[in-house]
Amino acid sequence: MSPTPPTPPSTPSPPGPPGPSSPDVSEAVPATHATPPAARPRRLFDAHLHIVDPRFPLTPNAGYLPPAFTADDYRARVAPLGVLGGAVVSGSFQGFDQNYLLDALRRLGPAFVGVTQLPAGVTDETVFALDAAGVRAVRFNVRRGGSETLDHLDRLARRVHELAGWHVELYLDARDLPDLAPVVGALPRVSIDHLGLSREGLPHLLGLVEQGAYVKATGFGRGDLDIPATLRTLITLAPHAVLAGTDLPSTRAPRPFEDSDLALLAQAAGEPHADAVLYKNAQALYRPKRPDQAVPATP
Repeated sequence: MSPTPPTPPSTPSPPGPPGPSSPDVSEAVPATHATPPAARPRRLFDAHLHIVDPRFPLTPNAGYLPPAFTADDYRARVAPLGVLGGAVVSGSFQGFDQNYLLDALRRLGPAFVGVTQLPAGVTDETVFALDAAGVRAVRFNVRRGGSETLDHLDRLARRVHELAGWHVELYLDARDLPDLAPVVGALPRVSIDHLGLSREGLPHLLGLVEQGAYVKATGFGRGDLDIPATLRTLITLAPHAVLAGTDLPSTRAPRPFEDSDLALLAQAAGEPHADAVLYKNAQALYRPKRPDQAVPATP
């Protein structure tokens, strides 16, 4: 049996219950119940962004010239969004200029790729050089122009795919897909911008997705779609085919990109598919030279 240790003479008596004006520290909220820090953003491969650099030629489209949105502007805008790579997409106002795109890719780094516009007569050597610089797709801007015409879609799409493994991207209203279905449905690989833009065209878009097409979940303010319902339908049909993006700087969009658009997309995808929709699908399609690289800070 152990002896009872003596009570130290200096030990005070236990305090009584606190009075009405005394805070009871024993009832303080434990650390585990404190307000949690802000959740870190999910990783994002931004499958659709534009860089508008006035150092390079810009051609008005229907009288419109966009304001400047440089690589530095992009870095600053997406700093809180978890961007690890992305696709710089040539707009109607940039035509066939490649210099702005090559400069943007150098500035943003090897986790970023390019989506360019090319004339039908482009040489094989130019395609190879652009591929080495990080370009991964050719775009046909059916809605705004500035790209090659649809007469050359089949031949050019197949040619760049055979030469460099590129896919083709189409900016159009999905209501026009039935007229293009014989060609578009037979292409090696195709992606449709901005959810196809219209409610009326959605059934045609879904049919194309069933044939293997990709869809960019971007430009939520550009069309008349019920965005949450459209996202749920697409992700249920083909979660591997949906690509997230910001569409920054949202040129001419009635409602520009908002950070909450990504939260809406993640919610529609649900935990099983959120990382694929926000990152993995696009990263696999675009094949950047160096994946998983945070956007470099503005110098």
